[in-house]
Amino acid sequence: MNIDTQKDKYFMRNAAGVSLVEFIWGLGFPILLESTFLQIFLKTLGASDFIIGLVPCIFITGISIFPLLSSYLTRNQQSKKKVVISLHILSSLAIILFGISLFFVTTPSFILVLFFLSYAAFSLSLGLTLPVWLNFLVKIFSEKKNISGLGIMMSSQSTAKLISSFAIIKVVEGFGFSTSSAAWIFLISGLLFLLGSFCFLFTREISSRDTMPVNHESFFKHTKSSLAEIIKNKNFLKYLAGDLDNYIIITTISFYAVYATQYFNISPSTAAGGFVGFYYTGSIFANLLLGPFNVFKFMDLRRKFISTKVFTITGLLILILQPCVPGFFTASFIFGIVRGTRNIIFSPAVKKFSGKEDSTGYFAITPLLTIIFGSGLPVFYGAFLDLFSGMEANAYKIMFSISILLTLVIFYFAVITDFSKKENLK
Repeated sequence: MNIDTQKDKYFMRNAAGVSLVEFIWGLGFPILLESTFLQIFLKTLGASDFIIGLVPCIFITGISIFPLLSSYLTRNQQSKKKVVISLHILSSLAIILFGISLFFVTTPSFILVLFFLSYAAFSLSLGLTLPVWLNFLVKIFSEKKNISGLGIMMSSQSTAKLISSFAIIKVVEGFGFSTSSAAWIFLISGLLFLLGSFCFLFTREISSRDTMPVNHESFFKHTKSSLAEIIKNKNFLKYLAGDLDNYIIITTISFYAVYATQYFNISPSTAAGGFVGFYYTGSIFANLLLGPFNVFKFMDLRRKFISTKVFTITGLLILILQPCVPGFFTASFIFGIVRGTRNIIFSPAVKKFSGKEDSTGYFAITPLLTIIFGSGLPVFYGAFLDLFSGMEANAYKIMFSISILLTLVIFYFAVITDFSKKENLK
């Protein structure tokens, strides 16, 4: 029995295991990642647009730099499951501690400091987690069933996020953005992350029978050799350039709730929960129809990749031309489709372009190559919006227009990326 046949034997078990993890984590995600709740919470503490822009900047920096360390530390470990569980637990502790601290700290300036310290720790921990987790995911499913498995997993996560977004609406409507309600929200999110981490125990990891050669390189030599290998892979670099609209979506989501509530009379509860609800509905739509159901069979990996750029531009145009409740809901749904599609094609694409059975090094180096764009864009957004605050809503519209121009350039690189090249796994 070859290794792919073995993996297919445990497909349902593994899909159910990782889906359970992502469902429980998904209940807490709307508070911290791609979050409209966080923007409005920070605004109530007196944060400027520049300060809000630091949130995605810190997150992207954390998940760009620290993967290098986890890649190095796990380079000689063929089995990744125990490491994945441990790192997920570590990530949850930062949020639990922040939630507990809010029961004792009430001064807004102190809360802001504690938040950014906790969020930096959370981002660092996720940075350590991501490359090992992504490699674990593409290892437990065969190449044939990879997108189906990831589609089921991400659908589960998005469904949980949708449920959570409705809960956020009720909490905000009932209690506003008080410190005590925020404390419970962050604490429960952290505890959900902790609980979900243990669900990886239900999965079955099938490792290659081939003995992995022991790597005795130093950290710097290991990183340098991995980086040199990736830089030689020109087709992969084109793919990365074509994937940069991912950061445009993340940055846009980090600001458009403030744009809606400050200038277009959208209620905080609608922005904090309703926008996210439509966003995650779009994600579920993409995860299911492109993943396990595979409705659009004519859409191979390349077509799915290119389509996300078209949707990104469409969503940005709606924010500029139709800044009303239906427009914001539609844009949220479209952005959800983009992120949902990207989430299920990213790992298989990286593995394909790497040509490796263990692609942890690629997953670790990849965010480092895009860190300047990824972390710089939200800071630029925030600084620009503060500097031209007198222009009010028009300042946001200019930023969304700049994002459209950037996406057109990104679209070009997506088109010239060659997905047809077959790589032999090493």
